[in-house]
Amino acid sequence: MIGLFTPFRIVAASIVLLAGLFAVGWATRIDPSEKPVIAIVGGGFIINYRIADHFYGFTAVVQKPLESGSIIEATFEDPAGGAPIVVRERVSPATDRYDFRTPPLANIEAGKPYKVTVRVLDREEKAELYATEMAYKSDVSTAGLPKVPLTVGPGYHRNPQAGG
Repeated sequence: MIGLFTPFRIVAASIVLLAGLFAVGWATRIDPSEKPVIAIVGGGFIINYRIADHFYGFTAVVQKPLESGSIIEATFEDPAGGAPIVVRERVSPATDRYDFRTPPLANIEAGKPYKVTVRVLDREEKAELYATEMAYKSDVSTAGLPKVPLTVGPGYHRNPQAGG
């Protein structure tokens, strides 16, 4: 029994195991050059009926190094039919996560896709480094939602202007 677990056999088995794990890791890795500049994580519509706030947005995470001052620009379709809503953020070394959202919206239709275009520009806005499009749908229409907040203040007190 003692001859079965010699130091040489333990080291050899460990090397074989580590080589196998390394091979599996190498075969399943994602090449960093194939990653997009940013990844869109999460997003969609937020409809808070208590405070009559309706908007949509998403979070972008920088996956490749970007020069400080580069610009991430999101162009949202306006459900009311107005001009597109443009939101921009400058890239900073302080974070790799950026949240984009529209101001409060009206006329959101349930089930209708609303287009969002995302672009990454260099700091002088001369070159487009990345671009993508996506669409978000709301499960709820704003037609039946309150026009004024139902509650006010940090304690969600009843809004006297809401009636009822």
